[in-house]
Amino acid sequence: MDNYSWLQKKIHKIALSSQFMREITFDVERALFTSIQDSNEHLFICGLARSGTTVLLNSLYHSNEFASLSYQDMPFVLAPNLWSKMSFLKKETPYIERAHGDGIEISLRSPEAFEEVFWRTFDETEISTEKKFANYVHRINQRYQKNRYLSKNNQNINRLNLILKIFPTAKILIPFRLPLQHSYSLLNQHKKFIHKSKTNRFISDYMKWTCHTEFGPNYEPLHNIDIKHTNFLEINHWLEQWFLTYERCFKLHQKNKRIKFVCFEKLCSDNNYWKNILKFSKVKTKFPFDFVRATKSVEIRCDKKLFTKSEDLYEQLNISDQSRMKN
Repeated sequence: MDNYSWLQKKIHKIALSSQFMREITFDVERALFTSIQDSNEHLFICGLARSGTTVLLNSLYHSNEFASLSYQDMPFVLAPNLWSKMSFLKKETPYIERAHGDGIEISLRSPEAFEEVFWRTFDETEISTEKKFANYVHRINQRYQKNRYLSKNNQNINRLNLILKIFPTAKILIPFRLPLQHSYSLLNQHKKFIHKSKTNRFISDYMKWTCHTEFGPNYEPLHNIDIKHTNFLEINHWLEQWFLTYERCFKLHQKNKRIKFVCFEKLCSDNNYWKNILKFSKVKTKFPFDFVRATKSVEIRCDKKLFTKSEDLYEQLNISDQSRMKN
């Protein structure tokens, strides 16, 4: 985002800021390109931001068995086949650390979370949108010549039932981390992107256009009704969001065999745990991947009752995951 030229910024604005333009590009894509038949055994990764969703995305994409939206598809993410025909897109770019400053390096070929642009363009309560989304996924598969789709979209955490309705054979991974560590990471990213956006207006625009509202200048809480902690610059707000998000998912989906909760701490310490994820995800190629756990000393005071409830829920998520692995 810091290195975009004036022309690139203008193209992003044209392609993403207007709902009319997004709908037009989607319609043109459907008119010009025939979608392929695929397996419908797609894989969706979602959860709170900073839970390990990007690392899971990169690791599973490494199998070369999935299609996924990538930085090559920006900014016309609703017309991936049409945009791929533009010759000037075919240049290679070096890997650079992404704006989060978390050590994850990206290039134009890296998969990324742009799917939410679709959901912000079309009304998900309409039946026609279900068909459009299925068609959209097929076209992404066509773009990359794969028959399985891999999605990372944190905001899908609120539409799990809809996704499973559209794709009855799909699987969903929901990663989670130690609640205080996770909340501290969210708070730091929130502060970082607010600060960065004050010196670079395009950062705020880019995050708004790509629907990244998990933190930063366009932050929208996943839970904003009857919450106790409303100060976004305090750890308790993020810890409360952690608890409410995973409590709701656990209550609604703990017995769903097509949904797997993924403990990020176990992922970083147990290679067999990663093998189980590959098995659950029906990945044919079994391969190792280097998952690195980043633990920081958190010296911020937090609500003790909220902390205890969150820690208890973390243990419940782990117990549920262990019992499912045995079955």
